[in-house]
Amino acid sequence: MEPLKALVVDDTIVYRKIVGDVLSTIPGVDVVGTANNGKIAMSKIKTLNPDIITLDIEMPEMNGLDVLERLNSEYPDIKTIMVSTLTREGGEMTIKALELGAFDFIPKPLEGTMKENTEKIHEALVPIVKVLKRKFEIQSILKGGKKAPKRPLVKKKPSILKSQTNDIINRMKKLGRRSASQKSEIITIGISTGGPNALAKMMPEIPADIGVPILIVQHMPPIFTQSLAKSLDTKCSISVKEASDGDIVEPNVALIAPGGKQMKIVAGSDGLTRRVKITDDPPENSCKPSVDYLFRSVASHYVGRTTGVIMTGMGSDGTKGLTNIKENGGVVIAQDEFTCTVFGMPKEPIESKIADIVAPLDKIAFEITKTVKK
Repeated sequence: MEPLKALVVDDTIVYRKIVGDVLSTIPGVDVVGTANNGKIAMSKIKTLNPDIITLDIEMPEMNGLDVLERLNSEYPDIKTIMVSTLTREGGEMTIKALELGAFDFIPKPLEGTMKENTEKIHEALVPIVKVLKRKFEIQSILKGGKKAPKRPLVKKKPSILKSQTNDIINRMKKLGRRSASQKSEIITIGISTGGPNALAKMMPEIPADIGVPILIVQHMPPIFTQSLAKSLDTKCSISVKEASDGDIVEPNVALIAPGGKQMKIVAGSDGLTRRVKITDDPPENSCKPSVDYLFRSVASHYVGRTTGVIMTGMGSDGTKGLTNIKENGGVVIAQDEFTCTVFGMPKEPIESKIADIVAPLDKIAFEITKTVKK
């Protein structure tokens, strides 16, 4: 396969250099050009035919959103990675870009030396581009009618998760499987890359009278989760907000974990209510907020009464938490591979048989509702 061609679009020469230098370090990626505004970018796209564009959100003459809308209609095969400022306005525009179909985004560091900022951009950008490279490779193989090359067979020791599968089944037999009339009293969702777009399609399908609370972890830094909650709230029948420490977990309200923090639930002082606790505990699976961190607490407070949902995203955050939910008699729903932007987070739960239901994006709200409605 030929190297992927990348175009760097940013109105700041410093970031054009940083992003361009980082992309140049990735094997199989060629930086074919740069542009300092959207108009110039659109003219260069015609001649350079890039596969990937890193796109600044806030630019003069034509901003990132305007460029993205043009790309969607004229060059739908180009994958876009947004480069966003950590500001309220930048956060809101980034959420709009992701809802429009941008593949992912990276935040611009607000301070630091050139070397420090390059390292931060490298850490955020390289994993995304590697996933995109794999997607392009698969597309290339499919277009050529060739089978994907087989990886060498390596005997592996069973993973801890897989070795626990039989234990889970045995415990479930002891606990007794949920009866058809038993229903969940809480929904908890874990999601990452491709999440804002997926949530914007799925969450409006949740009925206003769902009758249970919904807790969501979307991997995002501070500010962006607040913008995501605000955007979803305008689209959904239920209320959606970024969670605050001490919030009561109540029906028909979705709470999104704040970026850069961990979220769990704890018992209220009356022993009956459940409240959100926002902490500064360390990352899990390199994630903060972490899906596992939330799922683990929900599983222990709602034994046999939890629906855990795992959706599109890179990595494996959420698998251990789903194991807890399953062990405690809950139901697990996973998004199918075809409709995932990245089939990372749902992959292990599906392959290890933890998922009770595997559904496409447009059916997930329906499947969720079935678990809470008699």
